[in-house]
Formats: sequence, C-alpha cells, structure tokens
Amino acid sequence: MKPITNEAYKLIHDGCIALAEVEANGIRIDTDYLHRAIDETTKEIRTSEKNLLQHDIGKRWKKKYGSRFKWDAGDQLGDILFNEMGYKPTSYTEKTHKPKTDEESLKSTGLEFVNDYITMKKLRKAKSTYLIGNLRETVNGFMHPFFDLHTPVSYRGSSSSPNFTNQPVRDPVIRKLVRQAFIAREGGSIIEVDFKGAEISGATCYHHDPNMIKYLENSKLDMHRDLAAQIYMIKKREVYKDIRDCGKGMFIFPQFYGDYYLHCAESLWEAIDIFELHTPDGVGLKEHLKSKGVKKLGKCDPKQDPKKGTFERHLKEVENDFWNNRFEVYQQWKWDWWNLYQDQGYLDTLTGFRLGGSLMNRKQAVNYPIQGTAFHWLLWSLIRIQKLLHKYKMKSLIIGQIHDSLVGDVPKRETKDYLKIVKQVITEDIFKHWKWICVPLNVEAEMTPVNGNWYQKEEVAI
Repeated sequence: MKPITNEAYKLIHDGCIALAEVEANGIRIDTDYLHRAIDETTKEIRTSEKNLLQHDIGKRWKKKYGSRFKWDAGDQLGDILFNEMGYKPTSYTEKTHKPKTDEESLKSTGLEFVNDYITMKKLRKAKSTYLIGNLRETVNGFMHPFFDLHTPVSYRGSSSSPNFTNQPVRDPVIRKLVRQAFIAREGGSIIEVDFKGAEISGATCYHHDPNMIKYLENSKLDMHRDLAAQIYMIKKREVYKDIRDCGKGMFIFPQFYGDYYLHCAESLWEAIDIFELHTPDGVGLKEHLKSKGVKKLGKCDPKQDPKKGTFERHLKEVENDFWNNRFEVYQQWKWDWWNLYQDQGYLDTLTGFRLGGSLMNRKQAVNYPIQGTAFHWLLWSLIRIQKLLHKYKMKSLIIGQIHDSLVGDVPKRETKDYLKIVKQVITEDIFKHWKWICVPLNVEAEMTPVNGNWYQKEEVAI
C-alpha cells in the first residue's frame, strides 16, 4: 500500500475499521435451504451425468479415455467433438490456432449434448463452490466473509472465506439457486445500493471526454441503451433491460477494460440464446439480425479478417465507431496515460495512492487507477454511512460490499431513513470531500421483501 497523502492514509485506516465492523455484522444464511439445495442439486447432477453418458458423444468420450475420463476436461470433449466426430470448431486459440474448448466455444457448436454438459458443469460448480462452500463458512446461521484492502494492486477491495463479491449473478438459474440462501434478519430487508456507473464516472474524472460528460450529466441520455441498440441493430425505444444489460456488460465494460470486438462478439451472440433476446414483436434477435444482413457469428479467428455478413464484422465496425468517433478523447487519454507510466514508472490516483510497486501492462496501467478510484468512493461512503447509522442509533447494518455496491440489512421501519442517508452521502456529501469529481454521481437501489432473500430483490426508488 502506498498512500502518498494523509487523506489517502486516513481512508485506508478508517476503512479497515469500518470493514471490520461489516465482517462482525455478518450475513444471515438460511441453512435449512442450503441443505435442501445441496441434496436436490446432487440428484440433478447425477441424473444429468447418467443421461450424458447414454448419448453417443458421451459413450465415445468414456470409451476413449476410460480411467482418464474427467467431466471437467474440456480438452477431452474437444478431442471427441472435433477430431473423433468431425464437428467444425467455431473459434481457435490465438497462439496455437487449436480449436477452443472453453464454455462459449463449445456452446457455439449448437449441440444439445454440449448444452446439457455445460448446464451440468454449472450445477457442479454451484454445488461445490457456492452451496457447500457457503454452508462451510456459516456459523450459527451467519456468514462472516473477510473484506480486505491490502490484496489487489489496484487498491480495490477483496473478499474471501467465502468470496462475497463473487456470488453468482449472470446465470439466472445459478443466481436463483445460490442467492436464495442469503436472507434478511427477522423483520427486515436486504437492500443493495449501487454506485451507478462508478467506474465510468471515475474514468471521466481522469480523461474528461466531453461526450462522456454529456452522457453522465444528462439523465435523458443512456450510453448503454444507445450501444445496445447499435449492437443489435434495433431502435433505442426497443431496448429493454436484458438487452441493455448485455450491451453494458458484454461490450461497453469489456471495451473500457481493454478487450476487443472478437471476444465481445462471441459473448453478445451467445447472450441472444441464453437470455432469449427478442424484438417487441417477439422475433428472436438472431432472426432480426439476419433481416439486417448479419447471418451468422463468424469464425472469430484473430488471424482472419471478419467476413461481410457476420456478427464479428458488425462488432468490429461498432468498436471502431465507439473509440474513434464516440469517445476519441478517452481513446487519446489511454495512450497518454500509458506513455506517462512508461516515462516515470508509476501512476498517482486522484485519491492519493501511488501505483508502481509491480510491473503493469497497458490494460492494467489504464484500468487500475480507475478501479481504485471508484472503490475509494464506495469505501469513503461506507465509512460515512456507518457513522451516521451510529449517530442516529439506527439498527440498520451494512453486511457486505461488492466493488461498487453496498449490501445492508435494514429493519422495515428504517427503510426510508436508510435510503435517504445513502443517497445524501453518495450524491451530495462526497463532493465536499473530493472537489475534483467532475460529473454527477448517482445511486440505484434494490430491496427484498420483508424477511425475503437476496434473489428476490427488486428495484426501488431512492
């Protein structure tokens, strides 16, 4: 840790104390549900494995590898599919140019066996990592994850035993399976408040791109909606939440973090099936894209130029527009920032920390200061919110943090006051502390029913 200002040192000092209190508060767990879920998931996995081994692909796999057969060996399955059975791979590794055998690449084959296999693997991971793992860390009905400040070199927070920041959220089935175990204290609700676009706002305080500032200052503009519409070639008014979330999580944020169009194309194309994305008329987005001349994903081979009529070619054009037209000032800042790091060997964050203790590549040099700054906003807010809860002798508790969001356990009678305090701290008080923040900061909130579980949370006004 290298705080280079007294203000930065105080943030870490006070943050350690505040997070120790969060750890002590603990998260209430429905242990009866976890035991039932483990038993039911075990049965479902066994049935799935039995069915997979009765399929022709499963029989060939088991016969060839015998005692070396492993469900987790994607390379074995790839060998059976592409070498033994002659199926065409849809993507290749960049260095060896061998067929990819990761989940996205296997699923793009469109084989029912592969889809069932991936579902089974997700259930195995959910059972071992989350259901059993969370139960193991639960004592007397409460889980007390660690929340550390000294581990990530980006100065973001981290979590362990278990990793609370990594509880499933993307896959709707696994999210429901795991998050139902997290329950509110009697008479209360779990409330999760999120710094809306914290890292985008944090980045803007560094690069000052005028188009980005317009998006952040005008509540009627929506960058995620606009890009999702461009990606899936629909009108802005036709973008609903799932489509917007895909544009946000599978293109915008990956682009900001240094990813490129090929990976984004694969994720966005697969998402159409996973989330059953469609137009307002009920037409699946793949069919809609065909009507626009985009007939298939493409090979997504970095050694080949994407062909016309493929989704990867379309995404390449979207990416070019994104950086060279929409956010060209941001693009220039990334190169200037990287050159600064190469010249001086370190970078200083706006919150008073120095990044330079380890060798960073270009992605890290650009992303770490932004990630650290966004998390420091959250940490400062957590500290202040806790102080106000104590000042007003409230029973509300902060029970966890997930990068840009705070998770609270709030009695029903304190809900309005809690949300009012959170909004005031995040959207008003923070500007008095850090005057260099150049864009508005917004907060979103989701709340469970009284005595509800984390999976049941729904958006509430704040």
